[in-house]
Amino acid sequence: MNLFENQSNDKLLIDLFQAYYDARSNKRNTLNALNFEMDYEHNIFKLHEEIINNTYKIKPSICFINYKPVQREIFAADFRDRVVHHLVYNYIAPIFDKTFINDSYSCRKGKGTHYGIKRVGKFIRSCSQNYHKDCYVLKLDIKGYFMSIHRGLLYKLVKSTLLKYRNETDFDLQLILGLLEQIIFNDPTRNYILKGNKKDWDGLPPSKSLFHSGEGKGLPIGNLTSQLFSNVYFNQFDHFVKKELGIKYYGRYVDDFIIVHPNKDYLRQIIPVIKDYLQTELMLTLHPKKIYLQHFSKGVQFLGAIIKPYRNYVSSRTKSNFYIAVKNWNTILQNEETMSEIQKQDFLSTINSYLGIMNHYKTNNLKNKIMFESMDKKIWNYFAPVF
Repeated sequence: MNLFENQSNDKLLIDLFQAYYDARSNKRNTLNALNFEMDYEHNIFKLHEEIINNTYKIKPSICFINYKPVQREIFAADFRDRVVHHLVYNYIAPIFDKTFINDSYSCRKGKGTHYGIKRVGKFIRSCSQNYHKDCYVLKLDIKGYFMSIHRGLLYKLVKSTLLKYRNETDFDLQLILGLLEQIIFNDPTRNYILKGNKKDWDGLPPSKSLFHSGEGKGLPIGNLTSQLFSNVYFNQFDHFVKKELGIKYYGRYVDDFIIVHPNKDYLRQIIPVIKDYLQTELMLTLHPKKIYLQHFSKGVQFLGAIIKPYRNYVSSRTKSNFYIAVKNWNTILQNEETMSEIQKQDFLSTINSYLGIMNHYKTNNLKNKIMFESMDKKIWNYFAPVF
């Protein structure tokens, strides 16, 4: 082994430790995370050896249904594989980020839902000349987006971009491409551990399940790499809209995208153009029941907010989910005498998440109503000092 290979392997080991710290930051309570952590140095050295020797293999995922905030199918990667996800992400995310348009909001540093809401509000103000001229909002999304992503096309897009920027990489590109190939082409439905009951899938549309996605299609929701890949896959469409269609006011969060324009007929005319491009170039289907085209004064629901002139409102769905979450915790307290430490952490995480969302809106009355009127008074015995 030459000096360069030694240096490269040393860097990989250091980066694996960093990836481990990143992965454990919010997954320390899971069983396989705790098992990994019991002898984490040995496990990282072993993982390092497997990666450099090309013997690394993905372990079975844990498959279950999550009902928060809506019914979703989850394939949770083994913690060991999450470490690899973070390793790969830390290497390639900065490269891809520079290829994305500014108005791609999901899973990017300095972006996110609230940035997206502000940008769309700014689009409407600018297009309507501060609400004095007509303008219209077209909102579209993809039917079963994550389950429709073609893995072969995705890998081609990922590989071609990394090869284009190969002179700017500080990692072993071939090694990382090998890991990416495993991650992208891994079909979790062929190697999983079922958690829960198969009846949990009742009511879940086939377009929301990897079990019905078709050969060579679909990415597991929740994986860090899947979030990045969702942006990579849609990136060429973003540039098509901006450059080929010449649309100034366009923004996207995952597969939920908005176009603002002064001409309603023009927006109607580009719907089939968009539909054809998505089908031909990305093998994606525009959701036929989720086409929204209205005057800006009607308001548009986007990323948990209703964007209207002069003010944004929290969406009815977010309010309803907050009430449901509180009701569920009330039921837990009625059936159990005390809350475990894990339950306390879950409760705080849930409540703080909703309060964090609502802090961006004028919702003091709503927050007080939920917290003080709907929440079981027993909860305050645990958390009064926190709130």
